[in-house]
Amino acid sequence: MAERNRPGGAVTSAADAAVADLYAAHWTGLVRLAWLLLRDDQLAEEVVQDAFIAVHRRWDSLRSQENAAAYLRRSVVNGARSGLRHRGVEQRYLTREQGEPTAYARRTEASAEERALAGEATHSMITALGRLPQRQREVLTMRYYLELSEAEIADALGISPGSVKAHAHRGLASLRDRMEASS
Repeated sequence: MAERNRPGGAVTSAADAAVADLYAAHWTGLVRLAWLLLRDDQLAEEVVQDAFIAVHRRWDSLRSQENAAAYLRRSVVNGARSGLRHRGVEQRYLTREQGEPTAYARRTEASAEERALAGEATHSMITALGRLPQRQREVLTMRYYLELSEAEIADALGISPGSVKAHAHRGLASLRDRMEASS
């Protein structure tokens, strides 16, 4: 592993420098991608941090270090999927627990905080996008927010470019129908 001296006497590896450059170039976009998939600020940042840690840990064993940004995107998408699965497990547990007649702090209506947050998140496009199936939402987010090509999206999601086209077509048709119905 190549090492170099930094000002002040600290020694840094090639992985440190490369990941620092990737971080500077891609952090904001990856956090936004994660947020669009998860709708949770803290979880989005955590998923992106985990992706950068994984890249740094595996830097020397990456097949192509030039494709590290694509590896990061794939890691963020997979981390978001994992976060959504975990959230589903939590929601099912809480729903089951709240349904019990002896449940602690059982509520019958949403709190003022929940109503305020729900009111903030009613932007029509984001809401419509959130109702799409997961794969369509991922494809459209990566296509129109990150402006990735079909090949880059296919690589990030681990699917064929033809599947990317199909998911994009179905997602756009569904969004169009939902937006016309709401107006």
